[in-house]
Parts: sequence; C-alpha cells; structure tokens
Amino acid sequence: MDINFTPEEEAFRQEVRDFLREKLPAHMSDKVLNHKHLSKDDLVGWQKILYDKGWAAPGWPKKYGGPGWTPVQKHIFDEETALAGAPPLLPFGLAMVAPVIMNFGTEEQKERFLPRILSADDWWCQGYSEPGAGSDLASLKTRAERQGENYIVNGQKTWTTLGQYADWIFCLVRTDPDAKKQEGISFLLIDMNSPGITVRPIITLDGGHEVNEVFFDNVQVPVDNLVGEENKGWTYAKFLLGHERSGIAGVGRGKMELQRLKQIAAAERKNGKPLIDDPLFRSRVAQIEMELEALEMTDLRVIAAVQQGQSPGPEASMLKIKGTEIRQEIYHLVRQAVGPRALPFQPQALHGDTDDAVAPDYALSAAPTYFNNRKLTIFGGSNEIQKNIIAKMILGL
Repeated sequence: MDINFTPEEEAFRQEVRDFLREKLPAHMSDKVLNHKHLSKDDLVGWQKILYDKGWAAPGWPKKYGGPGWTPVQKHIFDEETALAGAPPLLPFGLAMVAPVIMNFGTEEQKERFLPRILSADDWWCQGYSEPGAGSDLASLKTRAERQGENYIVNGQKTWTTLGQYADWIFCLVRTDPDAKKQEGISFLLIDMNSPGITVRPIITLDGGHEVNEVFFDNVQVPVDNLVGEENKGWTYAKFLLGHERSGIAGVGRGKMELQRLKQIAAAERKNGKPLIDDPLFRSRVAQIEMELEALEMTDLRVIAAVQQGQSPGPEASMLKIKGTEIRQEIYHLVRQAVGPRALPFQPQALHGDTDDAVAPDYALSAAPTYFNNRKLTIFGGSNEIQKNIIAKMILGL
C-alpha cells in the first residue's frame, strides 16, 4: 500500500484549506477549538455553508447530491476541517440513516428524505438504545404493531443525542415479539412531531443537555415509513453501526486535540518551566502521538481497501477502540496540565463581576470536556463489545 498522497490529492487538500480560510466563520472555530457550546444555529449553519459549496455530504455519491469523493479525499476533508476547528457535520442524518435509505429504502423514500438531509432542512436523531437495551441492543422492547396502513408504536428510547432539536428519528422497533430477538426487529422512520411523542432531557455530569429520553405513546407511523422488509431491521442496524464505528475513530479530531494539548502544555508552568518540558509529561504526550500515527496508518489501510471495493470488517471495531481511547487520554492529560483550575466549577464561578475570566478558556472547559467524553468508549457499541467482535471475527473465539 502506498501511504503517500498523490499530487492531485495534495492539491485537493489545499483547495479545502483555502475554502476553510474563506468560509469558516471565526466564531464557530473559536467555539470548537475551545470546547464551547455549539448551538443548533452553528451546526445547521455550517452544514448549509458546505451545502452551497456542494460539500455537505462528503461520503455521498454524486447520484444523491454528494461530491462523489474518493475515500482518500474524504479522509483529507475530515482531517482539514477538524484541524481548522469546523463544527462537526450532523452524523445522524448524513452518515447514519442516509446510507441505510440509499441502500435499502424505496425510491420514494430516497426522493423524500435524502434532499432534506443534505440541505439540513431536517434534523435527525437515533432511536436505538433503551433503558434495558444498550450494548445488548437486540433486547429492545419498543413495540410497533401494524394496524391497517399504520404501525402503532409504544415504548421508550434513551441517550437520544440532540433529540430536542430533531424533526425525525430513525428507530429500531420490535414487530414480531415471538421471533428470536434479532429476527423480530424493524427499522422505522418517525416524524418527531407525531402526537404521542414526548422528549425529556437528561442533564449530564458536565451540566449539559445533549441527550434525552424519548417516549412513544400510541404513536401512529405510516407503513410507508418502514425501511426495507419487516423484521429485517437488525440487518440494517448492523450496516448503520459499521458506518458509525468507522467515524468514531476521529483521526482528524484526534490530531486537533493533540495539537491543542501541546499548546496548553506549553502555556502551563511547572517549577517555573513550560510543562511540555517536563520529561514525564512529555513522554506521555509522545506516546499518544505515536499511537495516533499508528491509528492513522490503520485508517489509511482501511481506506485503501474500500477504494478497492472491500467493506470494513473487524477493522472498524479496531479503529473505534483505539481512536476513542486516544482521545480520552488526551482529555485526561489536559485536565492534568491545567491542574486545580480544571476542577468542575460552574463557569460563572470563575468569572468576577466583569466579563474577564480568572482562568483561560481551556481551563474552563477541561473538566466538562473530560467528563462528557467518557461516553466515547461506550456509544456506537461499547469497546468491550468491539473486543468481542474482534475475537470472534479474527481469532475465531
């Protein structure tokens, strides 16, 4: 495998950099690089900027409005946007439900949903996990009973990220309670404005409202909103999770966070010297950098295989495990670098009566960022589950 980028790919990288320099709003990149709260307007606004350029869906084929990039071009785009501090693209529509609709949906579903996902006119959320069905997702109990031309949905989903903003939710529901648990599941698209849906916030340890509970009480869903075949939803769910796990590796985001860690360590002092000069701290940063480079090589090998028509297998689990562990270690070292100022104070307590903070932005965000990202090794299938997948698919255990 040739891991060097071609001149054409390097030219594309420069094109992305030029675009970001011209079009990425400074207030958005400031929020991302300093781990400040991104509003709905920020997230939608950035996708619409990309939509005007034709870059809103890096992984989509031209047939559906994407740029038709190669996997390497997508890798370059992801890396450059992360390093520049661009807001993340909304993954639930673009990278999760859209590929399912493209591969298993009807032509009517493609025409109805894909253009509005692309333009960010519809915000999607994910209805997978339930109070008793997280890593063991196939144990889900949310029911969908067919009555004429509708399904009647009852049940509960949890950890629904940004569901408070969503127009639609894609849900795994049980349509055959008597079948084996993986075989009685279907994949439904549900309008979040339907009567009978209640969204209740879950306030996380960092004080943020990012996740929710979603309750379904006799919600009517047209049969036309079933994706693929009834009781075949587990197949579509696994397809979707493969896309999600590959993206969670976050090589570009990891590079940005490592760069930020080095800047913080250069600004902080220990015994009168920059912390980055401390041999023990420096060795931990160097270890992360080596692991991140190894992760990128694995990611590029997967990309090369995809370009030759292969599909990611257990490699997606490997990327998910290592990528999330690296980012968690970076956030841990940021907390250590900041020291006592990283204690989880409310930000207001670190401000006096003026707008001048008594600690820099990176100190204010250190603890909330650390706590919020403990979830990285859990969602998308916990890392323990990913290790089981690797053991089964590679080691035959």
